[in-house]
Amino acid sequence: MADLKFMRLWDIYSALLTPTQREITDMYFNLDLTVSEIAEQKGISRQGVSECLSSAKKQLEEYEEKLKFSRIMKESDISFSLILTKATRWAEAFSAAHPDFAPQVKELEDILHGDYAAEAWEICNKDDKE
Repeated sequence: MADLKFMRLWDIYSALLTPTQREITDMYFNLDLTVSEIAEQKGISRQGVSECLSSAKKQLEEYEEKLKFSRIMKESDISFSLILTKATRWAEAFSAAHPDFAPQVKELEDILHGDYAAEAWEICNKDDKE
C-alpha cells in the first residue's frame, strides 16, 4: 500500500525531483527493477539506490504536505464517485416508481456512466495549446 501512495505522489510530483531521482524511481516503479538490478545498470551500490529511493520518497511526501495535490485529487475522485452512486440509485428508484419515464431515465443513466476520457483529453490538449 505504501508503494501505491508513493507511485501516486510520483505521478504528480516526479517532475520536481532531480534527474537522478526521477530516473531511479522510474526504473523501480515503472520498469519493476529491483534495487540490485538498478544498482547494476547504474554502476552504483545497492545502498546508493536505496538512499536515492528513500530521499525521493521523503521529497515527494514534503511536496504533498505543502501542495496537497494528491489529497485534492483523491477527494475529488471520491466526491465524484459518491455523486455518481447517489444519482444512479435515484434513477433506479425513480424508474421503478415511474416506468413511463424509462426512456428518459435510461438516457440519464447513459450520461452518468458514459466514457468521457477522449472528450476530456481533447479539452486538456486544447487548453495546453492556448
